[in-house]
Amino acid sequence: MISTFRMLALSICIFSCSPEVGRNDEDGGAEKNIDSVDLGIVNDGAEKDIASVDFRMDETGKGAQKKQTLLRPLGNKIYHAAFPDFGGSEDQVSVNRIMAFESMAQKPLTWAYFSNNWSEEKGIHFPSKDVKVINDFGRVPFIRLMARSNFDEGGPDPLLSIDVLLSGEKDEALRAWARTARDAKIPLLAEFGTEVNGDWFSWNAKWNGAGEKEYGDPDLYDGMEKFRDLYRKIINICRDEGALNITWFFHVDAYSSPREDWNKMPGYYPGDDYIDWIGLSVYGPQRTDLGWWSFESLLDDNWDEISQISQAGKPLALLEWGVVEGEDGQKAKWIEEAMATILPGGAYENKFSAVSYWHENFDQSRLRIDTDPKSLSAYQKMMAKDIFVNDALFE
Repeated sequence: MISTFRMLALSICIFSCSPEVGRNDEDGGAEKNIDSVDLGIVNDGAEKDIASVDFRMDETGKGAQKKQTLLRPLGNKIYHAAFPDFGGSEDQVSVNRIMAFESMAQKPLTWAYFSNNWSEEKGIHFPSKDVKVINDFGRVPFIRLMARSNFDEGGPDPLLSIDVLLSGEKDEALRAWARTARDAKIPLLAEFGTEVNGDWFSWNAKWNGAGEKEYGDPDLYDGMEKFRDLYRKIINICRDEGALNITWFFHVDAYSSPREDWNKMPGYYPGDDYIDWIGLSVYGPQRTDLGWWSFESLLDDNWDEISQISQAGKPLALLEWGVVEGEDGQKAKWIEEAMATILPGGAYENKFSAVSYWHENFDQSRLRIDTDPKSLSAYQKMMAKDIFVNDALFE
């Protein structure tokens, strides 16, 4: 969601932005009863059994299972996924919302993307109900571990700062999260520290030491090193508890804000031994008064840094993308050109193995694919291509 900090940066630099901080959700918040709607698609996912994982007890008796990792689709295909308007808090998960999006898109989803907010009320908790809803519908749950006790911006979280999470104070809660994830006995996708290189989030280096070098390695900036160590710690806890059914994503924005040496994408990276996929947010304008820029130009401006994240060449997912309605047909054109950039013949052909649209309207940002008939038609046209698939492959 849009933050004040991000909007200020946009007005100066013109860069990508995504819907990540508390706001007033518009037309996407209400539940829609579409039980009688003809989806016009083969709802093959509803019958898929993605829970047939090989579980076994390890020597500790913790019920560990064989490692399950999401693979690239075969034949250079691309997974089709989305945040299907799970509300302003990003966690109002329901089958109706998934079906509504799939009906509009005329394409099933591989995964449904949602936030697991560690609010002051709920604390660190595993979203069992949401995971079950998505899995029972035959889609893969993609969990965003959001260490935010509220939706405020512009500083460290008052309860869940990186220092607190590193201290060990919340370790038992993290272990409980891991055990519940393990006991779900289905493949899960997860990320911690969404868009970490954006200062709109409390886990960005700006709020955690920035350019200081006092925490650990004297050659590394504290803010990035602390995040890296925390993400490693979370993954290690999950491994120790036997939660090997999680595919881990490292998610950055295509444009780092601020542009500082202590805020570089590779500096936050936990490492190829920890992360399975790299994820990117690449957004067009979120307000009509911000000018206009292309999807391809954002990748061009930042590809050198993006390509330095993983030395092993981990698969790349477009985890968030979207654009506001501009002048007549402008959004439709942006959508078509964005996808053409990553399809055969495009400048970034064979670079992306998944795309996940951020389908939501809030405040002045109208990102949903159905904000205009032309925009909806453009999305349907692109996703109708055979290269976009929805069947998830796991190792």
